[in-house]
Amino acid sequence: MKFLLDQNVEGRILAFLSGQGHDAKRVGIDYPPGLPDEEVLKIAHGEQRILITNDRDFGELVFRQKLPHAGVIYLRFPLDSTAEQKIASLATLLSSHSADLGKFLVASPRGVRVRG
Repeated sequence: MKFLLDQNVEGRILAFLSGQGHDAKRVGIDYPPGLPDEEVLKIAHGEQRILITNDRDFGELVFRQKLPHAGVIYLRFPLDSTAEQKIASLATLLSSHSADLGKFLVASPRGVRVRG
């Protein structure tokens, strides 16, 4: 699978996805840092990459502004969460929600919620 990690996503998540054989890129490494959210979503859609982010603003872009996307995974975790907790949740999400990856998914300590 192809993923684009927002600049705010931990580097360990990039390493995890790459280690699983996925094509994963990250804003700030493979693309210029500080890109506006609209541009990040546009790149992900254009390259058919599932966007992974810690930024809730993407919900606004997808649901209110109806911007196109190839799938968004919003990691909704408390600020003191570790990358390992997010990786465990992401691993579960990838195995149990593979048919939903083109949608907006919210991963949290309580599980995964699929929206639209």
